[in-house]
Amino acid sequence: MYRYDEFDHAFVRERVAEFRDQVARRLSGELTEEQFKPLRLMNGVYLQLHAYMLRIAIPYGTLSSRQLRRLAHIGRVYDKGSGHFTTRQNLQFNWIKLADVPQILEELAGVEMHAIQTSGNCIRNVTADHFAGAAADEVADPRIYAEILRQWSSLHPEFSFLPRKFKLAVTAAPHDRAAVQVHDIGLHMKVNEKGERGFAVWVGGGQGRTPMVAKKVRDFLPEADLLSYCEAILRLYNLEGRRDNKYKARIKILVHEMGEEEVTRAIEAEFAQLQGKALTVPAPEIDRIAHYFALPALEALPARSEYYESARSLDPLLALFARRNVHAHKVPGYGIVTISLKPIGQPPGDATSEQMEAIADLAERFSSDEIRVSHEQNLVLPHVKLDDIPVVFAQLQKIGLGMPNAGFVTDIIACPGLDFCSLANARSIPIAQRLSKRFQDLDRQTQIGDLKIKISGCINACGHHHVGHIGVLGVDRKGEEFYQLTLGGSGDETCSIGEIVGPGFSSDQVVDAVETLVDTYLKLRTSPEEPFLSAYRRLGQAPFKEALYAR
Repeated sequence: MYRYDEFDHAFVRERVAEFRDQVARRLSGELTEEQFKPLRLMNGVYLQLHAYMLRIAIPYGTLSSRQLRRLAHIGRVYDKGSGHFTTRQNLQFNWIKLADVPQILEELAGVEMHAIQTSGNCIRNVTADHFAGAAADEVADPRIYAEILRQWSSLHPEFSFLPRKFKLAVTAAPHDRAAVQVHDIGLHMKVNEKGERGFAVWVGGGQGRTPMVAKKVRDFLPEADLLSYCEAILRLYNLEGRRDNKYKARIKILVHEMGEEEVTRAIEAEFAQLQGKALTVPAPEIDRIAHYFALPALEALPARSEYYESARSLDPLLALFARRNVHAHKVPGYGIVTISLKPIGQPPGDATSEQMEAIADLAERFSSDEIRVSHEQNLVLPHVKLDDIPVVFAQLQKIGLGMPNAGFVTDIIACPGLDFCSLANARSIPIAQRLSKRFQDLDRQTQIGDLKIKISGCINACGHHHVGHIGVLGVDRKGEEFYQLTLGGSGDETCSIGEIVGPGFSSDQVVDAVETLVDTYLKLRTSPEEPFLSAYRRLGQAPFKEALYAR
């Protein structure tokens, strides 16, 4: 895990002091809200429907137990006893008082955390595969490169006032768990035939009002050229991106208007001009950063744990948890444990202060003091002995987070929606709660298998509905909340944008509509092994649309 150096500590402390003065001037009336807005956004503070919201950066989704305990403390003292983990691997507190924000930021700085660049037209929190550094299928730890990008992009003078916000993601496994193709820049790490590391570079992906899958502009970029190539992309965007219309200001619009071939040519031309001038990433620096992300001192264990296998055979719920929530680790005798923040009937992604503290304890005891935040709004213990999984599962059950539903129909992503957000058109959380209750039977969830439902309360798509196998978008229809359904989206290496299936459904109708889609899939799949997305891609929209709108 990366540790602050002297510069980092001084920089963050200075920013806290600066913002403390700005808040004091706002509270005294010296600054108007219009004058204060760009200042607060630079520090991750939003003004929502009912209160201020503070968005805290969790770079590449990695936390220590100490940091998670501090977040729990802040939730208890300054919020309503909980926090909300987001699809950008951040955490939001939705009931913050503006007068308390400087003190919160000071307490965060004490555990090497901050809220810088979690908002505004800048390079946002760099995200990565939530299994990074532990997954058996990765070619390298992508967090090394996410950290290099974080250091390079923090308050970069040329990229602090971009046409719009800018998002990067890095993955290093064949199966993309970081959704790189729906990012402004997506980096998919690979190794070439010479054994050299590099990246496939994707540009111009995104969701929101105009969802687009990114275009691949480089099949293999040597790792040493990472920063100069990203700089070339951002320079092109900064010069050519639209600033006259915020709805057309994202780089995806630039890529669309210029065309894939011309954008690739322009990036390569800019990259050529930067040769010898822009930063490279020398191997010693990569090695230095990599040292921070070295595997903890894990024990030499047999690949098979007899105790674990015996416990699974005696407890069907643990057996299901092992199948759904435990992922293969690169070290024999260990597993990666997903903690589902989707208990039935609760807001997706929320955790109470007590739950955060309990998870911090589990991480300290059983996971080498590490926790990860996934873009699917769950938490992860990345280094758990197979022998310890039964006791970890038992402890998670005690705190209400033992659901063996990772990737199931109840593992729903949802934005805060109209319950909190001033931009939303409709509520997301109540729909997610009702859907999870409708499908709460674990036997039924098992029968359905892999199915990703994602819900957004407005077209900004913070709930990633465009890449849901079933996407739910809240819309306003003459003052009434309606929900539009999309089908066939995916955020992985087979990335696709979901297709609108037809007219929207009222709040009273939408859960039944989703159930109709699921039932239609169960009737038409070729076998229990054919997942929903594969069945949809085989069948097309017609049978699902007919089932939904048949009169």
